[in-house]
Formats: sequence, structure tokens, C-alpha cells
Amino acid sequence: MTRFPDWLQGFGGETVGKRITEPKNKAARSKLLDMPGDRIHRTGISLLTGLTLFLTLACPHQAAMGAAGRLEFSLYRNDGSEPGNTMLVVGGIQGDEPGGFNAASLLVTHYRFTRGAVWVVPNLNFESIVKRSRGIYGDMNRKFPAVSPSDPDFEQVEKIKRIIIDQEVDFVFNLHDGSGFYREHHVDRLRNPQRWGQSIIIDQESIAPIRFGELGDVARQIAARVNEQLLKTDHSYRVKNTRTREGNREMAKTLTYYAINNGKPAVGVEASKSLPTHLRAFYHLQVLEAYMRRLGIGYERSFELTPQSVKRSIEDNIQVSFYDNRVLLDMANARKKLGYVPLKKDAEIDYQASSPLVAILRQGSRYRVSYGNRRITELHPQFFEYDSSRHFIAVYVDGQRKAVGFGRMVVANEAFVVEPQEGYRVNVIGWRRAGVGNESGVEIQRKEIARRFSVDNAGTTFRIEVYKDDKFTGMVLIKFVDEAGASRDQAARPLS
Repeated sequence: MTRFPDWLQGFGGETVGKRITEPKNKAARSKLLDMPGDRIHRTGISLLTGLTLFLTLACPHQAAMGAAGRLEFSLYRNDGSEPGNTMLVVGGIQGDEPGGFNAASLLVTHYRFTRGAVWVVPNLNFESIVKRSRGIYGDMNRKFPAVSPSDPDFEQVEKIKRIIIDQEVDFVFNLHDGSGFYREHHVDRLRNPQRWGQSIIIDQESIAPIRFGELGDVARQIAARVNEQLLKTDHSYRVKNTRTREGNREMAKTLTYYAINNGKPAVGVEASKSLPTHLRAFYHLQVLEAYMRRLGIGYERSFELTPQSVKRSIEDNIQVSFYDNRVLLDMANARKKLGYVPLKKDAEIDYQASSPLVAILRQGSRYRVSYGNRRITELHPQFFEYDSSRHFIAVYVDGQRKAVGFGRMVVANEAFVVEPQEGYRVNVIGWRRAGVGNESGVEIQRKEIARRFSVDNAGTTFRIEVYKDDKFTGMVLIKFVDEAGASRDQAARPLS
């Protein structure tokens, strides 16, 4: 069992293995990072297996709202089974830099750490991320060493400061997407000393006499290792020393310099904005993994570190379940609007997402779903009282009977039948037959469901909804695939 940092003592939970158990009392729960209300984020992950499309993630996430209705950032503490050094990775301090916050998010959802610890804040300036802004209240990365209590970013900045100076943190990384390609000498408009992309930023050559204080030497070693695995030679990394202590007033306001002034080795990691998002994330992960090896941190990941695998991991990692898995929506390729989504009447929206970058915000009578700085879909709800008397349905899929829990997805080739249950009514959204009010016990073929009612743009995934009288009981998704795809075992796990 590992202990909490001093500033979390009294929180009331325990870290056992790789998961924090929920504290027993409300007051203790809300003490974590001074999170408002009674929501906390549990840490620890398990590696994904199979297609992420089918909700294989075992660590759910929910965006927390502050007292002023602002999105709060999340801290994920991932402890290995063996003791070792601890690195803190921060993404999203500037909301228009998706390479950094997507890379940080993948550390949470697709990595497992076996030695040492990796603490991750993937969405520091969450509200600016969602609104595709560098900083809706100004540049947050210029509010360190001091910020006014009247500044809307005050609470967020003070919280991340406490995390940075925690005694367990050994090294701090601030992920950015920078312009062009940093080069020591002028080459052209995109390659010159004024650019930031593809660089490791140090504020000074060293901090003495602390461990890992040789910032410049270590950064040059890391850059050399990363440069051995470039996709193109133009993507090579350099070390940029801002010489902050020598009078660089702008850099003196940054998160990394705050860390250094508090005795913490820290660097900024920049990927070029000239590259697409998935390549930026790819290079961020290359740099972070090289630092992990240098710090002796053991890790495993669920995908091969290639640009294509990084892109798939980012794009497929958008699933949301509502109200203890009663409703499941796979939003990786969702339609722009999803209508008549059965949400709980007279209740706050309660959801768990497969990524810490997912946020669901109410806008009038609708809910907007964002994933990082992408708007994924709008939910147009229909409100019901909920019935919790059942937790699964039996579905005959291409002739085979399967018990499918609510909040899961089942794969079919051509047809399915929902087994009738007395007192329950089934509604397959997009299927109609004259005189049929309860659609259980009826063979429903793929070609009979109206494509426009699918959850996804591809027209392959549909909703099976179950009701008891006028109350909503639960939802299962049915996904149609070709025969080769259906031959795999694709039963989904819920977000729990």
C-alpha cells in the first residue's frame, strides 16, 4: 500500500495496488485537490485488449464542475507495483495544443506502470481545451509565480502548484505544441531560433545539487535517443535553453520555472504545430518514454508506438455510459445529433467516459459532447423515470444466445432476436413493423433498420432500449459487422 502525499493526508481513501478506493465520507472525498462536491477521480488503469470500440477500458472518467460552473482538471496517480521515481506530466495548460493533451490522456488510458509512478494532469486548462482557446482568461502559463485571487484561473493554478511541489514528485513535464521547428541557426521561416516546435525546453543548464538536476545534459541525451527513431529527418529534436534566470521575464512566469524555483527538475516538451495532431502526440510519447527509461520508470502500453496506432487510439477512445451503465453511447464516429436519448428525469446528468478529455455540457435543452477541442455530437434527451429491476437482456445473435448487460455492445452479422421477458417492452430504434408494439421475440434483420437512426455515421450501430411500463430500464448497442468481424469475440465490458 502506498501513502498519500502530505497535502492529501486525511483524504480518507487508500491506494492498494493501482487503484484508489473511494473514501467513506463526503467531507474526505471533496478534500482531494479541493474538488467541489462529491466527485473524485479514481486512479489506476488496466491495459486495453481487443478493439477500444467495445469499451475495454477499466478506468472511467467524469469531468467535474467547480463551484462557479467551470470544468475542473483531473489528477491521475498511477503507481507501479515496485517503488521508484515519480514523474508529473501536465497537458493542456494552453487549450489550443491538442498534441500535448492527447498524449497525456493516452498515458492515463493506454499505459500501465510497473515501477515508479506517473502522475498525469491531462486537461489542466479544461475549459479552454473545450472552447479551442489558448486561454479564455489569458495565458495560464504566464500565471506562475503569482496570480490574483480575482483571476478566474486562480484556483486551478494554486492546485497545480501544490501538486508540483509535492515531496513525491521527482520530475515535471509540461507538454506543448509549438510553432515551426526550433533550430539554433536560421534556416527559413519555419526553422529558426524563434520557433519552438520539436524541442525540449530548459530554463537553465542545471539545478544543483538535486537528483536529475543536470537538465541540459539529460535533455540532450533524450533528444539524441528520440532522433534515432524519426519519421523524417526534419522532425529532429533540439534542446532550447531559454536562460530564464538571466532575465527572460516571459519564461519566468511559466509552470516549469515555478517548479525549478521550488527545487523540482522540469522541462517543457514541444511538438511542432506543423504536424497533424496524432504525429505531435506520437513524438510527445517518444520523448516521455525516453525520460521514463532515464528515470527508471517501468511501463507497458496497449498499442504499438506508431503514428497509425496513436491515431487509432485517439480517435476510437470516445465512449460514454450514463447512470451506472444503463445507457451506452459509442461516439467515436457519432452523428452530429442523437435524438431521444433516454436520460433520467429530474436528475443531474451522471456519466462515465472512456477518456479524461470527454466533457458533456448542457446548452438549453440539449447536451453538447466534447472530446478535447472537438465537438463530437449533441444529445437531444427524452426524460424518463428509471427502473432498475433488470441488469441484462438475452439476445439471439445470428442464432447464438448471449446474455448482454446494459451499457454493453453486442456484435451481429445479419440478424438478432431479443428474448421476451414478461412485463418488459423492447424498442429497437429505427425498426418498425405494423401492429408490433413490443419488438422482443421478433427477428430483426440489418436491412430492416433505417440507417438514419444509427448512432454512428457509418450506419452500423443501433440502440436496443428496454422499458417496464413507462419507465426506462436500460440500453444495449447492436453493431453490425461483416462475417469476418463477427467471428471475433467482441463482447464489451462496461465502464466500471
